[in-house]
Amino acid sequence: MPAWQWLLDSAGAVLLAVVGYGLLLVIRRRLIARNGGTFELSVRSRVGENQSEAGRGWVLGLGRYHGEALEWFRIFSPSPRPRRSWARAHLEITSQREPSGPEAFALYGGSRIVQCRTPAGPVELAMSPSAVTGFSAWLEAAPPGADWNPPRTSR
Repeated sequence: MPAWQWLLDSAGAVLLAVVGYGLLLVIRRRLIARNGGTFELSVRSRVGENQSEAGRGWVLGLGRYHGEALEWFRIFSPSPRPRRSWARAHLEITSQREPSGPEAFALYGGSRIVQCRTPAGPVELAMSPSAVTGFSAWLEAAPPGADWNPPRTSR
């Protein structure tokens, strides 16, 4: 078989793999979003290490509210499982800000950055302004008495 046929077969196989991967990502996104409550969510967990590199460390993804947790899925990962998850009871908004400098190019268009406190340390979440409103409402809408610890009775 001539070399050009090997090259053509290889190019066809690469093209088929790329199209298959793209199709897999579309199907995965549909499966994640089928129950609703999903939105574009970028995450940066390495907060404050080097503030001179403001656009570094951001990873694009999807957020989903699932019961009492916020789940985060990487946008280009084929895994059907969330990469990170935060319990509502352990997530607290500390501040909000607009993206600065290179962050505006590293994030989805029109995103706002929400800085949160978690037991594992600070985390920054970037989402649309309407998603910020929904996120704040979700955090405040915990069931009545969710932060109440009943006293233990001794017998």
